[in-house]
Amino acid sequence: MTKPLGNTRKRSLNAVFPSVSETGKLQPQAVELEEAVLGAMLIEREALSTVIDILSPESFYKDQNGLIFTAIRELFNRSEPVDILTVTQELKKTGELERIGGPYYISSLTNRVASSANIEFHARIVAQKHLQRELIRIGTNTIRSAYEDSTDVFELLDETTKHIFEIVDSNVRKQHDKMSTLINKALAEIEVAAHQKGGLLGVPSGFNALDRITGGWQKSDLVILAARPGMGKTAFVVTMAKNAAVDYNKPVAIFSLEMSSLQLVKRLISSETEIAQDKIIKGNLENHEFEQLHQRIKRLEVAPLFIDDTPALSIFELRAKARRLKENQKVELIIIDYLQLMSGGPDSRGNREQEISMISRGLKSLAKELDIPIIALSQLSRQVENRPGGTKRPQLSDLRESGAIEQDADMVMFIYRPEYYGLEVDDLNQPTKGRAEIYIAKNRHGALERVFLRFIGPYAKFADLEDGSTFNINSINPNTSFLGGSGTITMPSKKWDQADDSASSQHDIEDVDPF
Repeated sequence: MTKPLGNTRKRSLNAVFPSVSETGKLQPQAVELEEAVLGAMLIEREALSTVIDILSPESFYKDQNGLIFTAIRELFNRSEPVDILTVTQELKKTGELERIGGPYYISSLTNRVASSANIEFHARIVAQKHLQRELIRIGTNTIRSAYEDSTDVFELLDETTKHIFEIVDSNVRKQHDKMSTLINKALAEIEVAAHQKGGLLGVPSGFNALDRITGGWQKSDLVILAARPGMGKTAFVVTMAKNAAVDYNKPVAIFSLEMSSLQLVKRLISSETEIAQDKIIKGNLENHEFEQLHQRIKRLEVAPLFIDDTPALSIFELRAKARRLKENQKVELIIIDYLQLMSGGPDSRGNREQEISMISRGLKSLAKELDIPIIALSQLSRQVENRPGGTKRPQLSDLRESGAIEQDADMVMFIYRPEYYGLEVDDLNQPTKGRAEIYIAKNRHGALERVFLRFIGPYAKFADLEDGSTFNINSINPNTSFLGGSGTITMPSKKWDQADDSASSQHDIEDVDPF
């Protein structure tokens, strides 16, 4: 086991960060600026509001300064005045006054600064020095552990990466934007959307009926696609990834935790060449099919599609891989198959429901950070199968293991194929053979809809109904409780907003999805 790299500092900074490091060099520090920042906070309230969220007690190299900042922050949190007397009294109450040098040291801080004009600049230098010390600490511990024969190198790598990300998350904060800046950005996006065919601003799914509703997958959105095994979750996202990468040249990354990358590629080949999947797997192809295969895979070979099949991927590993893909390959869409197979990492201490909640929050945070949509597949609980009545249509309460999945997601979609349950006609009295219904049960940006697509089992792919289908979308007569649209039916939100935060706590792995 590796030694933990976490921040061990409690109340003795100087013990953790000695003046001279193991390399013989002085630790990065700016003690004079630390004192100037504290002095400015003691004399001007505006200065306090400016830097209170930039610094933390750990940002200060000198132990006394960190303790004084802690007292100032406590007073600020209680909305009490902050000055020499109140800070002195707060330190006396906590028993730290003599440790920092008594009232004399506190009063001397105000003599170090004439005004707070440059306090934000000074505070950011202090924070930067802290970041440098943290990187030195993590790097030193990593080097020390790497020399030990008993070290698990992969665990060390994960631990080091995790703590670097923690430093970034806790120290690099996005600043507020002015309304004028946001308006200009919004107008620019509206103008771009106006010139796009069909108002398609986001990453297209390749399904016309679905894209008419979503306008493409939007930046920073977390989209959850859920279904029971056998509904075709993987086939749906593989088709969608192929459409975006091949037809629209949008870089797409797939993280496959269930299937190997080679298995996914065979599905892609079957979908693109329209050669039955079982023939692809067995290699039982006729001569003309081999010719068809080589002709049609040329587009796949040059498509900006990236597949990672790392098993039991943790949210920390995903974040590192996704950042590299965004930086190096400019990916515009990330797909995860599937969420319940991810792990929370070595620090997961709670039950599985809490771990899934942490993962879903991490995915939403990652989507916002990278400013790209993330589509995560999810299993549904078995209560769908046990639901009384003919329909087995999923609901939000069927999401497995955590209500946080529904809460964190910007959009939740379900795949429902009545044909799978032996139903010959659906609730619209339409034949179900070869037809799938995509239900948008939650949508922060629009209405709740259901979209009809073709499902082509032998090729493990989905397609638009109007694309050579025997089902004519215009011939479907929706119930009077629905509002019709081209290829879509609007669902009453009340019917579909049946969230159940107490989702099933079962977390056994479901049967492998045959599609």
